[in-house]
Amino acid sequence: MRDIYIDKVVVHMGVGESGEKLVKAENIMKTITKQTPIRSIAKKTQPAFSIRKGAPIGCKVTLRGRSAQNFIKTSIGIINKTVFESQFDKSGNISFGIEEHTDFPGMSYDPQVGIFGMDVNVVLERKGIRITRRRKEQKKLPAKQRVNKEDAIAFLKEQYQVEVR
Repeated sequence: MRDIYIDKVVVHMGVGESGEKLVKAENIMKTITKQTPIRSIAKKTQPAFSIRKGAPIGCKVTLRGRSAQNFIKTSIGIINKTVFESQFDKSGNISFGIEEHTDFPGMSYDPQVGIFGMDVNVVLERKGIRITRRRKEQKKLPAKQRVNKEDAIAFLKEQYQVEVR
């Protein structure tokens, strides 16, 4: 019950505009993750960036299980197995960015497409989290069962040989 596991990995590409550029980003994400991305919608209007509320401005994919673990191995290798302590939150989740999609194996630079970066968010959990999500007899998760920052750092060091600065 104390073992930590990867619940999900959310990969997000913020393009900032819809149209052809967003379609290219979706194709890249589909190639890298082997899943169909969904579009992210702008929550508010920002005239300085010419963004309208409700307009699609990015895409994201949620990975679980074996595909999430494989993606984490690849993406941590891209960032040279180093993360900063500030990239962890108090719940033990970690977020980091990948500057260029061309760093992934099998991806090459195409001047027609350009270069896209992405954000990777990893959610870590322990068994027993269901008691907070179920409909009947919903309860609070005990403190010893929650994943904290120190647990997440130890998990990444042990499982993926990550150096935390």
